[in-house]
Amino acid sequence: MEIKKKAKKTGAKKVKKDTKTERGKVYISASFNNTLVTIVDDAGDTLAWGSSGASGFKGTRKSTPYAATTAVDKVIKKVRDEHSLQEVEIYVKGPGPGRDAALRAIRAAGIKISLIADITPIPHNGPRPKKKRRV
Repeated sequence: MEIKKKAKKTGAKKVKKDTKTERGKVYISASFNNTLVTIVDDAGDTLAWGSSGASGFKGTRKSTPYAATTAVDKVIKKVRDEHSLQEVEIYVKGPGPGRDAALRAIRAAGIKISLIADITPIPHNGPRPKKKRRV
């Protein structure tokens, strides 16, 4: 009879820094199916993130403005408690319905907005067009 030993995990555990950052950046990616929200500090390290799906919405309700508002509220609350964030720059990407609702939710949370930028990728030339139809 052989006795199997459990493999011991090796590696360092991630240690959360308890930093106080008053300025940050909010990246909102609003697709037609979901709204993703990420808050980073000035160095680019992620402080908190969330989405409509992570807030508990499933299916078509994920793509609603209300779901985007809920996602933003959860993330803002988390960042406020842990990092005391007060001023943000907002970068919005995508054509989804959660775009404007997410902006309204940040403003309603009482956080000062210093910049709102649209970083939606726009093709300069795009793919090759379909061949002409012959009748």
